[in-house]
Amino acid sequence: MIRILSLSLGLVALAALGGLWLTSTPSQPPGLSLTPIPAAHAETAPQVESFTLGDPDAPIKLEEFASFTCGHCGTFHDEVFKQLKADYIDTGKVHFTYREVYWDPYAIWAGLLARCGGEMRFFGIVSTIYQKQSDWIDPKDPSKTAESLRQIGRTAGLENDQMEACLSDAALAAALRDHSAEMTDKAGVNATPSIVIDGQLYKNMRYRDLKKILDDKLAG
Repeated sequence: MIRILSLSLGLVALAALGGLWLTSTPSQPPGLSLTPIPAAHAETAPQVESFTLGDPDAPIKLEEFASFTCGHCGTFHDEVFKQLKADYIDTGKVHFTYREVYWDPYAIWAGLLARCGGEMRFFGIVSTIYQKQSDWIDPKDPSKTAESLRQIGRTAGLENDQMEACLSDAALAAALRDHSAEMTDKAGVNATPSIVIDGQLYKNMRYRDLKKILDDKLAG
């Protein structure tokens, strides 16, 4: 996906503030900001660990680079990832790593929420974020977007105070953004979703094409 949401937010920002993404307003929920995040200081930045599924000793290592605001990533999650998980991850053939890509502020909000429940709830919240992608993303209304994300969190069992603490964590937001830039640059990723299989980069693909690659690898 060519960063459509980021572009849309940027156009609103340029018109309103000449460079900031969006201005804060009295109606904007506390704890969330669309203004640029300051650079993280290496000595104080939180460590960002990527979440994984499957057997770490599986014969194939697969990484998915995806953005919570990417429509193609939502489609990939629904049409490809579910089959990948059932056929290869849950059967011990693939060790899966989810690489979060942050190219716009709404994606960072979603990432902060997804991580708020810890490792046990992470993939469940991620799944809901993608399933409800068309409902929670509103490029013109940050307040509506924020409240929709909070509702996803409540459905996942997160408490309001817990969510506010997570969504107010500017240090983690900066660390997530910087880690995303480092990982995408290292892997050569410039679009989402992208897949890295045993170190080789692939573009978005249908499940049958991914299945062929994996089966060929397993066959040796």
